[in-house]
Amino acid sequence: MTAYVIADIKMKDPKWVPAYAASVHDLVHKHGGKYLSRSGNVKTLEGKPLDTTLIALMAFPSEAAARAFTTDPAYAPFVSARQGGSDSRFQLIDDTDLAGTIPYLPKG
Repeated sequence: MTAYVIADIKMKDPKWVPAYAASVHDLVHKHGGKYLSRSGNVKTLEGKPLDTTLIALMAFPSEAAARAFTTDPAYAPFVSARQGGSDSRFQLIDDTDLAGTIPYLPKG
């Protein structure tokens, strides 16, 4: 079952970004994942805007693969740099439909 990681980031000090951007996508790929988007072009369509300056959306073949990426020891220094230079939240969701009414998604 596909798992998605949504990274919601508010930049405080962007010094960490160049090394992170140059290297982390290789770690995502190592665990079978791929970026669907990594964009600072964030527009709120409804509700109160968050202070988000960047959202990354990654797809992994499974929750285990997504967790393997986030806990990979090679990722640890990038996590520290990101956490030191931003307020960030990583969320994990699957590809299910909670209501079970979308025919092409598994019922959640």
